[in-house]
Amino acid sequence: MACDARGLALAFVLLCGQASELRAAPSLLATVTALGQVGRVVCDRAYSSRPWRLMIEEAGADQCVPANRTHPPVCYDRRAYARRHKVENLWARLKEWRAVSTRYDKTAASYQGALHIAAIIDRLSNRA
Repeated sequence: MACDARGLALAFVLLCGQASELRAAPSLLATVTALGQVGRVVCDRAYSSRPWRLMIEEAGADQCVPANRTHPPVCYDRRAYARRHKVENLWARLKEWRAVSTRYDKTAASYQGALHIAAIIDRLSNRA
């Protein structure tokens, strides 16, 4: 999932099973870039790969991705990284919807529809 600086959903990608989330990151970045200018991409250590960092640079965004413990250390904005909780808070709000948290839907399309409805209502109820 990608969210804006206010913690509101911008885009979702569904993955199957135990697939790595890094597989979906390039398509999420492309979607968010198509929506407008991306200022900063904040990710956790799991996204600490060199190709991913290059994609962020090509998108014209600042990267805020700490290095994985097995990778060489990199500089990143610790204050910006501390605000990564906004995407976790978004997931918590979306999971208040029973259909999202338990995934009753049998198909990916219907689950994604429920996810989009929950995100739309979240956006409308959290207008600032």
